[in-house]
Amino acid sequence: MMPYALKNKETSELFSCALENIHGIPYHGVKLWEDREAAEAAAPSFLVERGVDDPWRWEVVGLDEHQAKLCNVKLNNNPNRRIFLTEEGRIDAQ
Repeated sequence: MMPYALKNKETSELFSCALENIHGIPYHGVKLWEDREAAEAAAPSFLVERGVDDPWRWEVVGLDEHQAKLCNVKLNNNPNRRIFLTEEGRIDAQ
């Protein structure tokens, strides 16, 4: 299974926000879906619900399991950090 996330077409930032884990504990992380179809169907309303004015600037991208885990490790539960997927497939945080 490949996780899918939302990437800004202009900046390569992956969409992160306040989420809840399976135990109901809140954290700041990258929103992931289990399959492309679910991500593409849910993404527009998901973004609008979170106050994004330009949902068309975000596209669904596949990540491997390592990249998906690394996103949240590098975010370190910090809403002030931003996470990016480079053209080389590297996960960078700022």
